[in-house]
Amino acid sequence: ESISDSELREEFSNRFTRKTGARLGSARESAEHIRAFLSNHPKDQEHFVVVFLDSQNQIIETEVISSGSLATAAVFPREIVKRLLALESGAIIAGHNHPSGETSPSSSDRALTKKLNTALSSIDAQLLDHLILGSGENYLSFSDQGLL
Repeated sequence: ESISDSELREEFSNRFTRKTGARLGSARESAEHIRAFLSNHPKDQEHFVVVFLDSQNQIIETEVISSGSLATAAVFPREIVKRLLALESGAIIAGHNHPSGETSPSSSDRALTKKLNTALSSIDAQLLDHLILGSGENYLSFSDQGLL
């Protein structure tokens, strides 16, 4: 019997999405986790994902905060802070896909990262990284690039 595309995507998501309590040790692991998490979402839309972490940097929850058009997804730091407090999270890793496949951060990506970092640090929480997922295995880590 043949396996449908949706069954394949679900299997990929189940196999590669890290579970609650797992630790993300690098930008690559974080990018793989977010990419797997997004595998069931439309590829032609931008999706902004937040991985909420505890004080040991273990995953509490991974959520799509916003989905948008081909080039943009509206993200409100206030909503992320509210969710972080509700989950009693101390740090997050943010990430989003670029449907174009390009990983260069736009000026709005940079501005959002700065706003998010400021909002979180004001409540003693941390933005550990912001990842941009491109085509294939490509990604850009704001942290690795010294942009955070």
